[in-house]
Amino acid sequence: MEPVNTNELKEVLAKARQEVAKIIIGHQDIVDKALIVIITGSHALIEGVPGVGKTLLVRTLGHVLGCDTGRIQFTPDLMPSDIIGTNVFNLQKNEFTLVKGPVFTTFLLADEINRAPAKTQSALLQAMQERLVSIDRETHRLSENFTVFATQNPIEYEGTYPLPEAQKDRFMLKISMGCPGREEELTLAQRMLGGKSPEAALRDGQVQTVIHNDALSRLRKSLDGILMKEELVGYLVDLVRGTRTHTSILVGAGPRATQSLLLASRAYAALSGRDFVTPDDIKAMVTPVLEHRVILRPEFEIEGVTVGEVIQQIVQGVAVPR
Repeated sequence: MEPVNTNELKEVLAKARQEVAKIIIGHQDIVDKALIVIITGSHALIEGVPGVGKTLLVRTLGHVLGCDTGRIQFTPDLMPSDIIGTNVFNLQKNEFTLVKGPVFTTFLLADEINRAPAKTQSALLQAMQERLVSIDRETHRLSENFTVFATQNPIEYEGTYPLPEAQKDRFMLKISMGCPGREEELTLAQRMLGGKSPEAALRDGQVQTVIHNDALSRLRKSLDGILMKEELVGYLVDLVRGTRTHTSILVGAGPRATQSLLLASRAYAALSGRDFVTPDDIKAMVTPVLEHRVILRPEFEIEGVTVGEVIQQIVQGVAVPR
């Protein structure tokens, strides 16, 4: 399969943004980050209050990019077999038959992932890292475009199980999804009065599919055509390494964060219509990539210091290459 040029990648991303904007109102930055996650073959952790359109976002992206979507509601009693599936004995055939779980899809919405215990959360680890699922010692392959969008609610901490560091590190970006602005919310209200809700628009086929599932991998390879100079690679590495030496950080970001920031910066450049990476591309992606991977020292958390503020301090302390 021949790699495509970057022009096709930029054209597809521009069309996808345009189609998704017909449904998702006032969240262009969120849509851009979700597209970056998909085009780089990664996963995203979405944090936001209920009702801001997290499920609708995943469904819309699936429709626009021609991919199947699935959803799992994580609860305290959810078991790993409820996610990956299990072998069930078929009395008619006198043999065991595999009943696949909802993980066998392309875009998976793991809703309120921190509601389930660690044993259940870990059922996604192999799927996220290797795109494989092991059931009764047999390994099954998932779609090569398998992407997890896991949601967390920032205000309901009671009855939740924090994600292990190993699992948080497998999410490329943390996407904070807040409420839309007044104008966007007014537009949404007017659409509802006219009987044209975003859900109805998606259901009625008012959004076009711009690409199909089997072409996503081909487009992903064209990211290699986005130029990143050696000086920028060094700048990027210094930013990540800065999280390991900052006085207010207990646990800094690991090497996987470096890889994620490099891929995200390339994809951001393509989304901006360029075939080369600038320092601003790296700066735009550094907080979403590093925020969920960094743990502050307790004494600084008590003082009200946030991870985002510390990351910006690191950015200001690293010289930008000329």
